Amino acid sequence: QVQLVESGGGLVQAGGSLRLSCTASGRTFSSYAMGWFRQAPGKEREFVARISGSGGSTYYSDSVKGRFTISRDNTKNTVYLQMNSLKPEDTAVYYCAADRVSAMITSRTSNEKAYEYWGQGTQVTVSS
Repeated sequence: QVQLVESGGGLVQAGGSLRLSCTASGRTFSSYAMGWFRQAPGKEREFVARISGSGGSTYYSDSVKGRFTISRDNTKNTVYLQMNSLKPEDTAVYYCAADRVSAMITSRTSNEKAYEYWGQGTQVTVSS
């Protein structure tokens, strides 16, 4: 069982930055690929980014590519999402999730069903 706790959300002006953190319980953090998803009001949850268990591979949605960076520190059981050049359309609840398959596999990357464990979410609000 893995428990995930996100932090770092808040209110920021357009063009600003935030860094989200997600800390996992357990001793096998590096065996999980980690993903970030988000859900805006009235919309379905969408994929944002994924990182392999080793941290050597990453993948981003087109909407955040070049602005967001996913990283992880396996010694701290933590995955990060650095968000720069934020836009009002980035406003959402952001969730981290863990996939038992640590590799980057196309069919699993943005598939919510591939992720077994989810955090409770953290609100990010970008004002214009």
